[in-house]
Amino acid sequence: MSIVLLALAGILFGGAWSLQQQERSKVAVAIVGLLGVLSLVGGILWMFPK
Repeated sequence: MSIVLLALAGILFGGAWSLQQQERSKVAVAIVGLLGVLSLVGGILWMFPK
């Protein structure tokens, strides 16, 4: 599951970068970037032992 979350984080960060390059609204870039950060944190936390 952690691999899926980390892959999703990469896709979301790439999407945020693409949105920024297309000069979309800052709100859209921030939302996609925030979702990427949440996915990254979730993927990292999933690797820790319970």
